[in-house]
Amino acid sequence: AVSAWLQALLLGIVQGLTEFLPVSSSGHLVLSQALLGESFEFKDMAVAFDLVLHLGTLLPVLYFYRADILRILRSLTEVGEIREAGGVGLWLRGHAYRWLAVCVVVGTLPTALIGVLFKDSFEALFHSATAVCGALFLTGTLLFATRFLGRGDVARQHLGLGIAFAVGLAQGFAITPGISRSGSTIAIGLLLGLQRDVAARLSFLLSIPAILGAVVLVAKDGVALPAGSGPALVIGFLSSMIVGYAALVMLVSLVRRGGLHNFAYYLWPVSILGLILLNR
Repeated sequence: AVSAWLQALLLGIVQGLTEFLPVSSSGHLVLSQALLGESFEFKDMAVAFDLVLHLGTLLPVLYFYRADILRILRSLTEVGEIREAGGVGLWLRGHAYRWLAVCVVVGTLPTALIGVLFKDSFEALFHSATAVCGALFLTGTLLFATRFLGRGDVARQHLGLGIAFAVGLAQGFAITPGISRSGSTIAIGLLLGLQRDVAARLSFLLSIPAILGAVVLVAKDGVALPAGSGPALVIGFLSSMIVGYAALVMLVSLVRRGGLHNFAYYLWPVSILGLILLNR
């Protein structure tokens, strides 16, 4: 039991760090489980454990962006202004937070389609540590590309539907273990010209329906929990939540300073070292 609790703590910390830092939580969990091998304690409840860890990292997003979420919800209740605005389209465009809600919906559509149509194909990659290492290297390369965005470039504060859709596509392909959800979505937003704060905000607001959707997809098939698994699940949940919040604060600060590309210097060696260790 002590070993299981320790693994739950460590995997929760890994999930919390890597869900927000742009280094791929799923990729690191696959590599962690592969390196643990037969000593991995959660083989019989891997899906349930992964689910609990993701729920643990959802709460920091809800808390960190609580003001934005409340403003979005409040703006959508002002339906009495639709006639004054001249129709639903103008009403939606006439308020920054209503428009942000539209962009989150548009960005969620490609994520949902990719998740539903190609879920099995992407899940098969969880069994290939070599594919995960390749995806980690690719993530590092995408992050490094943001290094060439000059500070003097004119960045957009206004979100367009095309950009929201493209960022949503990036999130959909991040189902691939080793492709960082936060890293790919923020990097694509930046490369398409968004302001750093706007790119980060869109990325993390998009993560809310994505995580909830993943939870529903897993939960509808039923989740079996072995007897006595409660304490380990609670430890994993709490550690992923606490560490996740710290990682989220750190990442947003780094994005604001233009330091996203620095994670490439971590991802490239990890992907190469993973290939060496797992193919001995």
